[in-house]
Amino acid sequence: MTDIRIAAKDDIECLMSIRLEMLKVVNNLPEDYEFSDEVINESRDYFLNGDHITVLARDDGRVIGCASMSFIRIMPTFYHPAGKRAHLMNVYTKPEYRRQGIAWKMVELLIEKTWEKGATEISLDATASGRPLYERMGFTDSTECMVLTKNDLNFSEHLANCPNKPKFE
Repeated sequence: MTDIRIAAKDDIECLMSIRLEMLKVVNNLPEDYEFSDEVINESRDYFLNGDHITVLARDDGRVIGCASMSFIRIMPTFYHPAGKRAHLMNVYTKPEYRRQGIAWKMVELLIEKTWEKGATEISLDATASGRPLYERMGFTDSTECMVLTKNDLNFSEHLANCPNKPKFE
């Protein structure tokens, strides 16, 4: 029987195991891939100390899925007066358990808890295979956000060579 519940700190080994499995599958990494100490240590620290809710799905005690909601506090805005937002991530179900409603139930539980915590918006980054689930649940595309990723470019070099850089004196 499948059991879906909010993970506790004593679930850390299960959380780490399913997260690393998910990262391998999503990134097409070999089964014997070894993650850096930084990824392992930061993931462990996040599960133990981060502002999040993570759910685990189990079948007869075996972990078969996980999903996390990370909470973000920003300066309040007109549309988000409490400044509380959330980001859904790491939704994963083992391949042999897919298409049984497990991901739906995990995300549904996280959304309920997220609204209870006062968040006014949930964002996510979807894979092509996950997109239909999120669309059925009511998520829509957003055009209000732009992103700068640290690894995308050498920022200082980019700014120094930017042809449209304004003059500030």
